[in-house]
Parts: sequence; C-alpha cells; structure tokens
Amino acid sequence: MSLAEHYTRFQVSSRLLLTGHSHQAWPDVARDAQLAAFDAAASLVDGKWGEAFAKADRVREHFRTLLSDPGGDIALGQNTHELVIRFLSALDLRARPRLVTTDGEFHTLRRQLSRLAEAGLEVVRVPAAPADTLAARLASEVDDRTAAVMVSSVLFETARIVPDLGELMAVSAKVGAELLVDAYHALGVVPFPLDRQGLADAWIVGGGYKYLQLGEGNCFLRLPAHAQSLRPVLTGWFAEFDTLAAERDPSHVDYAPGAHRFAGSTYDPTSHYRAARVADFFAEQGLTDAVLREISLRQTTLLATEFDALDLPPEVITRDRDLPRTSYGGFLALRSPRAAELQSALRERGVLTDNRGEHLRFGPAPYLTDDQLRSAMAVLKEVC
Repeated sequence: MSLAEHYTRFQVSSRLLLTGHSHQAWPDVARDAQLAAFDAAASLVDGKWGEAFAKADRVREHFRTLLSDPGGDIALGQNTHELVIRFLSALDLRARPRLVTTDGEFHTLRRQLSRLAEAGLEVVRVPAAPADTLAARLASEVDDRTAAVMVSSVLFETARIVPDLGELMAVSAKVGAELLVDAYHALGVVPFPLDRQGLADAWIVGGGYKYLQLGEGNCFLRLPAHAQSLRPVLTGWFAEFDTLAAERDPSHVDYAPGAHRFAGSTYDPTSHYRAARVADFFAEQGLTDAVLREISLRQTTLLATEFDALDLPPEVITRDRDLPRTSYGGFLALRSPRAAELQSALRERGVLTDNRGEHLRFGPAPYLTDDQLRSAMAVLKEVC
C-alpha cells in the first residue's frame, strides 16, 4: 500500500518524519476540509453551526469505531486537559480525596495532579515500571477513599502496553472508584475494544493529534453509562445548548443528557471539519485499526532490527529486548544519557525524532517506506 501520494503538502516522500507518535502528517484532503470550514462560515455566517455540529457527530462516530463502542457517549474537547478537569470536577473529592495514578503519565496529568496535591488532595503515584504488574499494583492502592484511578493504556515514554486494565476496572468498581484510561497512545496503532478488555464501565480519554492524523483540537472523553448522574462543576453553556430558550431557576444548574453534560462553550469548528474528512479518508483507504496495527508492528520491528544491526555501544544507546514488539505501541524507544543531544544531531541531518528524558523516540507512520526507516537508522549510526 502506497500512501505517500496523498500527503504531498507535508512532503513525506522527501523528509524523514519519525515523529509519527507525536504529530503525523495530514493527508492533503485535510487542507480541503479546512477551506470548507472557512467557506461555510462565509456563506452561512452564524448559521454555520448546524453543519459544524454534523462534523462533530462524524468525529464522535470515528472515535466510537476505534473503541468498538457503537453506542458510546462521547464528549469532545479541544484538548484532553479540559476534558480531564471536567471529569475531576464531577467527582465528590470532599468525600473521596484520594487519586491514584502512575509516575509515567503524560504532562497533562502529571502537572494537574501535582497542583491538586499542593491544594490538599491525596495523590498516590505508583511506579509505572514494570508495566506487566502495573494494573495489579494500582489496584492494591484503591480504597473507599479513592475517587479515581488514572492510568495510560500505553506509556508515553516507552510505548509499553499496560495489560490487565480490566482487572483494575473490576477492583475500582467494587469500591465505587472511577477508572479513567488515557488511550491517546493506543488509538491508531493498538486496537482498543472496550468490551473485550473489560472497560465498558471506564472513562476513556484520548485524541487525534498523534496517530490518527486529525490535527489539533480533536480530543474526546468517553463516558460510562453511570455518568448520567454526575454534574461537573466546570461546565460550559453548550451543556444546555438545546434548552437555552426555556425558563429556568437561576439557583439550579440543569444539564443536558448524555455526553453533552460534559460540553464546554464556543469553540473553533475548523478542527472538526478537518477530522471528519480525515476519518473518511482512513475509511476510503481501508486503514482500519487492525490494518494500522499490522503496519505499525512491521515498521517498529524493522526499526528495532536495523538498530540492533548497528551494534552501537550500550553505554551510548540501547533498547529493551526482553519483550516482543507486540508488547509495545507505535514507536521505538531507545535509551541514552545523551538522548536530547542525539535528537538535536539527528534533526540537523534531516531526521525528525523527539526525546522524553533518557528516551529517544522513533515514530514511524503508514506513509513512510521501509527504505526511509533504514535511512533514519543509518543517520543514527553516524551521529552516535
């Protein structure tokens, strides 16, 4: 399958873009969709919102498909942070002031939970490694004072898949604690069917900025069925959009049914035009979650094999070899005390990667060829 011809604006054939786990290229149709958003605003003015809401519904349907959750309640947001803080604001943190998480979460959670800890909440951070026992170790910290457990399905530094989250869900539900799973580094490279993982009662947060090629402004919060009883404190007027003309008691705040109760306020709908068109493009190209996983595993395995063939000194750079690539998500994480220096040197030679602490991350994408991946590893040998 050759996809590069659909990404001419990003020049994927002539550039070594190995930041696919952070920001994949957008297909050319995404630009057409952004122009369509402008044209809709120009022709319809404030009447554009009906068309914009239809685009938002297409985006919701795309996320439902990726979660194998056809009836799922999906709230949309510009970023995961705004959705996570609305989620937290719906919990009774006075009665349950304890939040359980890991030390391997992305900065969205790391920073916000640190600030909440400063404000008096009890935040328990469980070491993310080893990932194979992480779910069980998180479960051991859950008690009747725990409001929520918050964990990634794929760790953002190492790409390790966290197994047994369904068992963590069962333990959390038994004591009335919520489970929020960050699926950002799963969707588009690791199939994430909720029912088969025992996560039907979990909250799922994620977005399309990385592997899904949706660009900025396309994040979601999937609500479990019991969320209908929750009333987020941080609430926008779109959460009552359909009843704005109704008389209301100013001393009581009403909420729309379903995921709309977690809605915010006025937003830029351009992102949804782009995402809806890219979702259609993926469908047209047959890029299902199974196909994307197959491509990702082949590419990351190739990168790992090429890296091993370089035979570089382990004190300079190395990788974990204890587990098969099926235990990892969509990028190859290499460990080096010089990760930032190596990333900079690679960039100067035209290979775009990134680093998180000691981890140098190589993220392929479906539009890259095997020869491009081999070329990137050859440049790594030069800079090492």
